[in-house]
Amino acid sequence: MNIDSIYALIADDMKQVNATILKRLQSEIVLINQVGTHIINSGGKRLRPVIHLLCARAIGYSGSQHIDIAAIIEFIHTATLLHDDVVDASDLRRGQETANSLWGNEASVLVGDFLYSRAFQMMVGVGNMQIMSILANATNTIAEGEVQQLLNVHDPETTEQRYLDVIHNKTAKLFESASELAAILGQQDPEAQQAMARYGMHLGTAFQLIDDVLDYSASSEEMGKNIGDDLAEGKPTLPLIYTIQNGTKEQADIVRKAIEENGLDYIDAVTEAIQATGAIDYTADCAEKESQLAIEALENVADSEYKTALVDLAKFAVHRTF
Repeated sequence: MNIDSIYALIADDMKQVNATILKRLQSEIVLINQVGTHIINSGGKRLRPVIHLLCARAIGYSGSQHIDIAAIIEFIHTATLLHDDVVDASDLRRGQETANSLWGNEASVLVGDFLYSRAFQMMVGVGNMQIMSILANATNTIAEGEVQQLLNVHDPETTEQRYLDVIHNKTAKLFESASELAAILGQQDPEAQQAMARYGMHLGTAFQLIDDVLDYSASSEEMGKNIGDDLAEGKPTLPLIYTIQNGTKEQADIVRKAIEENGLDYIDAVTEAIQATGAIDYTADCAEKESQLAIEALENVADSEYKTALVDLAKFAVHRTF
């Protein structure tokens, strides 16, 4: 399957999710509607809700609560994006101006808070304490990951493990929750729940690692953001960490300097060092291993077109160009 075929499998479910998102986004406060609608409709792949819907169908769930949970997951993700863009002072996301560049930091932070609180209102409506616990813990873990990342900024001594900890907490955790919650809805046993959780965690890690690769190999148009943004913000991603650890002294020194200072001043030299040390290939290989672990986690899921889609999504994660 290609990515369009994967999305087509759950097209009806996604229509309901999008309708739920638009309905629950509404507020009597006009600015909330403006900012929320801008980022919700800014061309995102809805990847986390898609994973939840596919996993729910793959384990045979036939109810309707997966629709609300998918919408909750998207609200949590969108709230993190609003806050991220403020922290990173970003002015471009998904090829469009960020909310903070249009309405200011204050509005972006507060609307992000609104989306978090709306998500928790919807969790109560689902009426399942296990589901609420997983989503509450995930939201807390994501916040911890954001702080971990902040501590790594401008620190060239960041280790590979410290960086992977950030990925697992900041990015992969919501992927993990999206897939695990599907198994809970389907009343799967604890072992099956954990297998689904592993699928999401490894898939989310693979996606982030490929984002790191694309930051030095894709165009701004493909990525929908400014290339080199992570370097400009002093974020030591895996290609940079690998180059420091495995490059020549000259290569390591230029990357260290770029992380400590304004990285874009050194973008050409850093990109050259990354390519020369094989850091891109190393990062891509790490992503490939994560993708394979995600696929292996589906071993006991019954064969179906939805399981095939989950396998193909794991493969797409490491072979995409955007």
